[in-house]
Amino acid sequence: MRKTATRLRLAGALAAALMLGGIATGPTAQADERHGKEPTLADLAQRHGRYFGSATDNPELGDAPYTALLGSEFDQITPGNGMKWYATEPQQGVFDFSQGDEIVKLARANRQKVRGHTLVWHSQLPEWLTGREWTAPELRAVLKKHIQTEVRHYRGKVFAWDVVNEAFNEDGTYRESVFYKTLGPGYIADALRWAHQADPRVRLYLNDYNIEGIGPKSDAYYKLAKELKAKGVPLHGIGLQAHLALQYGYPTTLEDNLRRFSRLGLDTALTEVDIRMQLPATEEKLAQQAEWYRDLTEACLAVRRCVGITLWDYTDKYSWIPAFFPGEGAALPWDEQLAPKPAYFAIREALGGR
Repeated sequence: MRKTATRLRLAGALAAALMLGGIATGPTAQADERHGKEPTLADLAQRHGRYFGSATDNPELGDAPYTALLGSEFDQITPGNGMKWYATEPQQGVFDFSQGDEIVKLARANRQKVRGHTLVWHSQLPEWLTGREWTAPELRAVLKKHIQTEVRHYRGKVFAWDVVNEAFNEDGTYRESVFYKTLGPGYIADALRWAHQADPRVRLYLNDYNIEGIGPKSDAYYKLAKELKAKGVPLHGIGLQAHLALQYGYPTTLEDNLRRFSRLGLDTALTEVDIRMQLPATEEKLAQQAEWYRDLTEACLAVRRCVGITLWDYTDKYSWIPAFFPGEGAALPWDEQLAPKPAYFAIREALGGR
């Protein structure tokens, strides 16, 4: 832990933020500084050759104060749900890209890049896919069509895809999804190849949670990535979701883990960052959370091929945590009133800002 003075300073930052009434933002760091405004997190990250982004979701886009901050503080967006299978192919062979398109349009208006999320996942699948048995040839054809139709639709509009999401269990064994049980582990390589065929320029990732530190699950991804690279399968990066919780401890081997994937020739990214706590939030918990956000940011900056950080939405107002983890929350750098918390200032300082 950092010295007490640092903790107290971070713990008091929330009060300072409330007095400030928010942080002035602008389109570029240079323009901001010429006009006496603070550079944004994205501006600061760009100085290090990184992006700093946020997830968002379609129901939130009618909230004007929220979208104003989303459009000014960040240079990258991930659609939280609008590109998932249930939304994009609600009936077999009938595609609907309206939700993803809305977010892409918003990102383009704000000169932000978009991360595609996600093509193959065991969850949030439509009933027509999960409600029947498939032969291997049938499901293989369905999977290929879904991947290639969606990737072609967003060709040139997204810079990266989370191609396969959450493929492993905690012990490093394969998750027994419908795809694994029907097609075997080769579905992952196939999904990457099909996505590459549909858009040869997009960056292709495997993405998962609880792989921030070195352990059985991240070891499984390291082994798989090494095998895929040796076979010439188009894999470009590993996404570490970084859904953390104060009560479970910080992943102290994060930087080492990022480095070992880099040595395979892969990019890494922190793709869905939030740090939840058991409620109520206290100054001590907010200070600890701020330290963790600082440490995550510094770990990414320390590894050249860690290309960016994305918050899993930036405000507690739209966090997924309370609905899935009763009694927990306060996971993000902005509170429910869109005021910056100590975590926000810790990130700024880690990026070299004031």
